[in-house]
Amino acid sequence: MSDRVMADMPLYDKLSILSDAAKYDVACTSSGVDRKGDGTGMGNCSRSGICHSFSADGRCISLLKILFTNECIYDCKYCVNRSSNDVVRASFTPEEVCDLTMEFYRRNYIEGLFLSSGILKSPDYTMELIYATLYRLRYVCSFQGYIHVKAIPGADERLIRLTGFLADRMSVNLELPTAEGLRLLAPHKSRKNILKPMRLVQEKTRENRQEIAVYKNAPRFVPAGQSTQMIIGATPETDYQILNVAEALYKKFDLKRVFYSAFVPVNSDKALPAIREEGPPLLREHRLYQADWLLRYYHFEAKELLDEENPNFNVFLDPKCCWALKHLEFFPVEVNTADYRTLLRVPGIGYKSASRIVKARRLGRLEFNDLKKMGVVLKRALYFLTCGGKMMYPVRIEEDYITRNLLNTKERLPEGTEGMTYRQLTLFDDMNMAAVHSAGTDFQ
Repeated sequence: MSDRVMADMPLYDKLSILSDAAKYDVACTSSGVDRKGDGTGMGNCSRSGICHSFSADGRCISLLKILFTNECIYDCKYCVNRSSNDVVRASFTPEEVCDLTMEFYRRNYIEGLFLSSGILKSPDYTMELIYATLYRLRYVCSFQGYIHVKAIPGADERLIRLTGFLADRMSVNLELPTAEGLRLLAPHKSRKNILKPMRLVQEKTRENRQEIAVYKNAPRFVPAGQSTQMIIGATPETDYQILNVAEALYKKFDLKRVFYSAFVPVNSDKALPAIREEGPPLLREHRLYQADWLLRYYHFEAKELLDEENPNFNVFLDPKCCWALKHLEFFPVEVNTADYRTLLRVPGIGYKSASRIVKARRLGRLEFNDLKKMGVVLKRALYFLTCGGKMMYPVRIEEDYITRNLLNTKERLPEGTEGMTYRQLTLFDDMNMAAVHSAGTDFQ
């Protein structure tokens, strides 16, 4: 498509193309950054997070989620925007992104911006455009709401640092779990180039914390931290390998979140896995998210959940149940005496209910009815708990027996794990676009 045609493309047409092109990037939830507006601009961020609307599988839908451009110099085999694909290309200008963000914010369609991009001309050129966009949003438009932006691997460190002082969160996509997978499907990218900006963000964040400790009004660098995304199922890594990579990222780079994206076949290529009749591996993605939660909040380690002999999760049971069934020697747990960390390992007990149990038992002995009121999921926990030395029902502490009963208890799975279409929710699902145009702002 010629530059002349691109210049004449209506803004809403660009929005349709570049919001659709962003739908496979799942690493876009906001986080609890506490940065209040100062009253001179528009918007603010509260610690509870600005994203109060999520899709059924956990994807955030309250941010304006777009690519700056779907032009790309790379030819990653799994990407719909790969350079060899014959797709309609479009690019925003910094002014257009700012206009869209401000107008949608004023209308209460969104509460923040998620901005990613293909690589236009070069990493430096693309990162400079992204920086110019955020600078204009903050200092020309006085936007003080939430911004999540992608750091471009290979871009000049100075540009990434400058952008980090304008964003709330930055992310660098790992793309694939291993360097081998990257060489196979994205040979133009390197693991070294991807990890370099991650390290930069980590180090600058630590320096910034020290600056703020001395100078309270010092500008804040990426206050909501950084995240990354891995595509699951495009390459043959096991869950054990993936979970070990995630654990290493949390420990080495202080990441806030690792996102897992089930591989969606959008290209035909002999290097890619065959199309699955059952669709993308969404249930596997769901189990990895549950395991990731165990790493971050339940004090588990990857080597406890899986090993080389058992490298993949049983998709029919959640990872904590799988662990408990393999370690029945630790059960049953007496709820009135077990410490907090032991309670966390009981299926059906979350970190909130574990905290409630520890506080409530100071006032007296707890019974199963009390546990239910505290949010314990007794249909799973009853096989692993005693109250006052007694189990809720007469049950056998045997792996096969408990497994059969747990499988008969239907787990509530995210809606859409069967027959999910991967159509990203749009800003206009519940309204007529004509009404938007007639509201008084010309997007053309």
